[in-house]
Amino acid sequence: MSKIRLAVIGVGHLGQIHARLLAQVAGAELVGIVDPSESARVGIAAELKVAAYADHKPLLDKINAAIIATPSRLHHAVAHDLLAHGIHVFVEKPVTLNVGDADDLIAEASRGGLVLQVGHVERFNPAFLAAAPLLADPKYIDAVRSGPFTCRSTDIGVVLDLMIHDLDIVLSLVQDELISVQSLGAAVLGPNEDWAQARLTFAGGCVANLFASRVAWQAQRLMQVVSRESNTVIDFAARQAKQMRTNPLLADEPLNVNHLDSAARKHVKDHLFTDYLPLTDLPVAESNPLLEEQRAFVAAIRGEASVRVSGTDGRRALDVAERILAGIAAHRWDGIAAGAIGPRFETRESILRGPHWRQRVLHRKAG
Repeated sequence: MSKIRLAVIGVGHLGQIHARLLAQVAGAELVGIVDPSESARVGIAAELKVAAYADHKPLLDKINAAIIATPSRLHHAVAHDLLAHGIHVFVEKPVTLNVGDADDLIAEASRGGLVLQVGHVERFNPAFLAAAPLLADPKYIDAVRSGPFTCRSTDIGVVLDLMIHDLDIVLSLVQDELISVQSLGAAVLGPNEDWAQARLTFAGGCVANLFASRVAWQAQRLMQVVSRESNTVIDFAARQAKQMRTNPLLADEPLNVNHLDSAARKHVKDHLFTDYLPLTDLPVAESNPLLEEQRAFVAAIRGEASVRVSGTDGRRALDVAERILAGIAAHRWDGIAAGAIGPRFETRESILRGPHWRQRVLHRKAG
């Protein structure tokens, strides 16, 4: 089979990484770099010895597939044009800025029998891959994703920038209906929310608490997944995972320390994470998640594997993100109708004031 001819559209920070990694993907050939910024496209194109373009249209008859790493507001327009021309698409997260546009891309890909993959890279994180087979029937999930302000992805807020990674992971683990979303968040540096907290409740009883911040002094990418039998912690940044399991014997004979003498209590404390709640470092393979995303994309195009993170998966995460953003916009910080509301702590007065319309009297300055 001939090589898949690809272009990378958008070569900012992430797009340049994508472009460099493609050389390691068997069966793929990078044939073009696209970016409206001449300085951005020319440098990486010269480094990789490929053609550079200000727009993707000259490449429509030269490529089979494309990786879209443009600003999020351009995802829909660029992806739709590519799909309409029979080109397979890998689009970075979020798939689009709203569910309607995501549905449009899903329908266009389906009409053309094309691959539409969304860049939820944490699905390929080796720590998550090591833990995932052990995470059946989660009952509680806690995730923290935070870091300093990077001045990237400023056209969207932290929910679509960072939290959406954890939304995708949660939805991949919990297959039940989402019945409740509670959220709040605030803008700190710009017009969009820079930190956000969400609580998701599922029909099967699982609850997920998610926190994301891009104005934090400490970088964290942690998730804790609790089930009846285990407690698993995934460190996406360090690519490490630990699991604590409950000794099955405790189900038959619960431990009551109130009935133990001092020697027995000391034994429990000294052997808590070996005999009673054995703690294990899960074996994590070394890999580059972004590179594995690209390999999965090419394999899906070739029909060698199913799409790992489909357009539908991206749409599901985006749908929940929209519900979270709606909650943030409606949150009343003072608990009263006349108080501050939304991520920018705005005070919105009612149109009606008492029984009468409010009247303004304008006094023209005498000249």
